[in-house]
Amino acid sequence: MKPSISPSIDEYIARFPQATQAILQEIRLLISETAPDATETIAYGIPTFDLKGKHLVHFGGYEHHIGFYPAPTGIETFKEEFKPYKSAKGSVQFPLDKPIPLDLIRRITLFRVEEILGKGR
Repeated sequence: MKPSISPSIDEYIARFPQATQAILQEIRLLISETAPDATETIAYGIPTFDLKGKHLVHFGGYEHHIGFYPAPTGIETFKEEFKPYKSAKGSVQFPLDKPIPLDLIRRITLFRVEEILGKGR
């Protein structure tokens, strides 16, 4: 999928094939339920949830994977669980041809909420 700036998360998700749209919506709902005080926006051209003026997590669709961006602390804290996936300092890629680890996304989001609210490390 060619990146472009989308003014809303709905418009961003609508650009993808139906199967990818369903996964992106599922991740969006999961983050929203896990962090009900977070607000949705587009940052860096991808869906983002903000909390207390800080980026909580970002996610994005690509041709062969879903990118999830929980900040470097989220990656470092869950690095053992990211071993099956391609990851970098602040991102992880979940292949579209394998089940998306929704429970892991939920736990990382909760970690980031606690970190932002000052209850984390």
